[in-house]
Amino acid sequence: MARSSRFRGDRSYDESDVRIRPGKGSRPRTKDRPTHDDAEFGMVVTKDRGRWGVVLDGQDDPVVCMRAREMGRTPVEVGDRVGVVGDTSGRPGSLARIVKLAERTSVLRRTADDTDPYERIVVANASQLLIVCAVADPPPRSGFVERALVAAFVGHLQPIICLTKSDLADPSEFAAEFDALDVPVVVCGVEDDLTPVSEIVDGSLTALIGHSGVGKSTLVNRLVPDAFRETGEVSGVGKGRHTSTQAVALRLPAGGWIIDTPGIRSFGLAHVDADTVVGVFEDLARAVEDCPRGCTHMGPPADPECMLDDFDPDSATGRRVQAVRKLLGALRTNVEWES
Repeated sequence: MARSSRFRGDRSYDESDVRIRPGKGSRPRTKDRPTHDDAEFGMVVTKDRGRWGVVLDGQDDPVVCMRAREMGRTPVEVGDRVGVVGDTSGRPGSLARIVKLAERTSVLRRTADDTDPYERIVVANASQLLIVCAVADPPPRSGFVERALVAAFVGHLQPIICLTKSDLADPSEFAAEFDALDVPVVVCGVEDDLTPVSEIVDGSLTALIGHSGVGKSTLVNRLVPDAFRETGEVSGVGKGRHTSTQAVALRLPAGGWIIDTPGIRSFGLAHVDADTVVGVFEDLARAVEDCPRGCTHMGPPADPECMLDDFDPDSATGRRVQAVRKLLGALRTNVEWES
């Protein structure tokens, strides 16, 4: 049988002359992934430009890690428990790989604003959120505290309000705004005894959040004397300048960790709805089960049939209804705090 031929100019080529270029990959692809049973676990303490610092269990110093290819774009955040393989010696120039991410017990999330669908994880696995707010210079902003409270409630963190600069103003009036929510409040002026704060944070994984200029980094430096977090003065127009630029976990002298987060300008909660907030409070959650569909739980005139109106406004639950409605109102107003 005659072989077919191809012609180029005055020369003919048959099929035996055709060269097949080998593929780039010589090994067959497989869906099987390594189990990494030998992975060592630890906590992420820093994150910066594709590199993570991980303190492995039983060690003191962090190991520099990259994210393994099989992890894809899985977000890895400060506070995460991760499994690590490779060079875990921690020697200069060494680089290990993060190959596993443990299930999170809590997540502090925010969005850039209330229209942004992209959720940013601020901190993972913290048991507490210390919301740092100055009572003067800059003046306290209840809207920011309310939004931080919502984020803590829905993220399964215990919120604690920490009022600083008490030497400049009486903190009691501002603290009273949150009485009905049963949120702990601790006062820590720069000259105050640090014991009340230490008793709260020692032995726990606690995240600190606050806008710039409220004394958050000063507080961290008092809690962790060798932290050397940069601090900044408040400008003449009452705006703090950013000092912390990356979240970092710092080991407390008495045990536990503090996660210092960057000062932020806004706290978007696009991922949170009214039912989620009310659902945090068991007594209120049971009541709203009988609310009409689409109820925002804000009461008249928007929701004249909201079941939360059945509570006596002078009772403890009635006062909590009003406090929760303030939180719901804060969801509708995402204010930027210039810094």
